[in-house]
Amino acid sequence: MVGGNIRRNNQNSIYASTNGGLVIPGLYAISNSVSQPLAPVETQSSIGVNGIFGSASLGLDNTYYLDATIRRDQSSTLPIGNDTYYYPSISGSFIFSNLLKWNWLTFGKFRLNYAEVGNDAPFGSLYDTYTNNGWYGSNLMYSVNTTENNPNLKPEKTKSSEAGLEMAFLNKRIGFDGDVYLTNTVDQIMPVAVSPATGYSYKYVNSGEVRNQGIELNVYGTPVKTKDFSWNVNLNWSINANKVVSLYEGVSNLQLGSFQGGVTIDAQVGKPYGLLEGTDFVYKNGQKVVGSDGYYEITSTTNNVIGNSNPKWRGGITNSFTYKNWTASFLVDVQAGGSVFSLDQYYGQSDGIYPMTVGNNDLGNPMRNTLANGGGIILPGVYENGQPNTTRITANDYTAFGYPYRPNSAFVYDASYVKLREAEISYNFESQKLEELGIHALSLGVVGSNLWIIYKNLPYADPEAGLGAGNMQGWQSGVMPTTRNFGFNLKVQF
Repeated sequence: MVGGNIRRNNQNSIYASTNGGLVIPGLYAISNSVSQPLAPVETQSSIGVNGIFGSASLGLDNTYYLDATIRRDQSSTLPIGNDTYYYPSISGSFIFSNLLKWNWLTFGKFRLNYAEVGNDAPFGSLYDTYTNNGWYGSNLMYSVNTTENNPNLKPEKTKSSEAGLEMAFLNKRIGFDGDVYLTNTVDQIMPVAVSPATGYSYKYVNSGEVRNQGIELNVYGTPVKTKDFSWNVNLNWSINANKVVSLYEGVSNLQLGSFQGGVTIDAQVGKPYGLLEGTDFVYKNGQKVVGSDGYYEITSTTNNVIGNSNPKWRGGITNSFTYKNWTASFLVDVQAGGSVFSLDQYYGQSDGIYPMTVGNNDLGNPMRNTLANGGGIILPGVYENGQPNTTRITANDYTAFGYPYRPNSAFVYDASYVKLREAEISYNFESQKLEELGIHALSLGVVGSNLWIIYKNLPYADPEAGLGAGNMQGWQSGVMPTTRNFGFNLKVQF
C-alpha cells in the first residue's frame, strides 16, 4: 500500500482590549475604553507538511509474519536541507504454537518490532523576528524576543525497539501478554539558557538524549466458569525508567519549567527526566536540624532534588462477573510512587486552614494558646550538635507551619494512590421479538467512574488532579474536589 497526504495549518488572530475598564458599563466595545486602547496584537502562522508513505505485509503458513512501513515527511518549520525526515518500521512475529502439539498450550506468539519517528520544530523557531510594541510618542517601537532562533535546526528523532511474548493456556482459561521496550529520543528541539551578554535568555538548539525502558504485562484468566456463571480477571502492570543521557554541550541541568512557590522541574544528566528541585531541610544523621530559635534550618540553595514526578509503577485489576443475562464488573487502578508539590498546602498551612494547625500540643493545651498559657509546639528535630530540639515556638500564626519558615520539600507529597476507577452492571435482553425487529443484541447498564479513592498520601486532594501538563508534571494548585460520574448506557446491535 502506498499513499500521501498534504497538511496545512494556518492561524490568524487579532487581540485587542480596553485600557482602564469601560466608560459605560455593559457596552463591550474597544471604543468604550476609559483610556486610550492598547495596540492590538496580531499573529499569523502557517505550517505545511507534505508526506508520502507505504507499507507491506508478508505471511507464511499462518505462522510467520513480517510487516514493514516507511513514511517521509517534509516540513516547512525546518530549514531547507534538514526539512525531510523518515519514519521506518519493521516488525516480525512467529506463532510457535502452530508447531507445538501441546494440549495445554492454546496459543503462543513471539514478536519483535523496531521503529523510528521524526518530529519537526515549533513554528517560528528558525529565524529571529521583531515584535511590534506599539508607539512611544511619535516613534514605533520594536523588540527582539528573549529566545534566539536557530536556522540550523534538525528534526527530532525517536528510536524504539520492542520484544513481546503472548501465550494462552487451557483453551484460553489463562494467559498473558508481555512486552519489554527501549526508546531513545535524540536531537530534541528545546530552548536552553544562554549568557545574557548575547542579548537573549534562551536559544533553540538540537540537544540531548532521553532514554526510556520498561516492561508492560497483562495477565488474564477465568477462575470460575459454569453453565450460568463465569468470573474473569484481567491484571495489568507496567514500569518505566527514564534517564537523561545527555543535554546541550556544557549543560548538565535544564530547567523545564518553574512553579509558583519557587519549585522547578528539571532534567539532569544521568538522572530521571522530570525531577522536582527547590529548597530543602538541613539534615544531621538523617534528622532535621533546628536552629536555636526552634525553627527548621533551610538550605540556602534552590537546586536540591526534592522529588521525582515519575511513578515507580502503575497497575490495575478488572474483575467481571456474569450470571445468566447479568454482568457486573469493576476496575481498580494503582499508582506507586511519584511526587507532587502542593501549592494548596504551601499556602493553606500558612493560613491555618488545615487541621494540623490546630488542636492540643504535647502539654495537653491548645497549641494556638500563647506560650505563657501553655501553647505552642516543639518541632521534631535536633540542634546542630545532635541534641533533641526542646525549644517551643508559637503556633498561633504562620510561623509554625507556614511556607516562610518551611522549605519547598515540606510541601512535596507521595503521589501514590489506589482507586476504584469504574464499576458497571448491565442486563442483556434476549427476545424473539427483538430478532423480528432486526435487533441482534440489546443491553442496558448503569456505570460509574471515579467512585472511590481507596488509598492516597496527598491530603485533601486527588493525586491525579492538578494544573500540570506535558513537562509540567508534579504540581498542584487550586485543586477542585474529584467528581464522581454516573450514567446509563444502552447498546444495540443490528
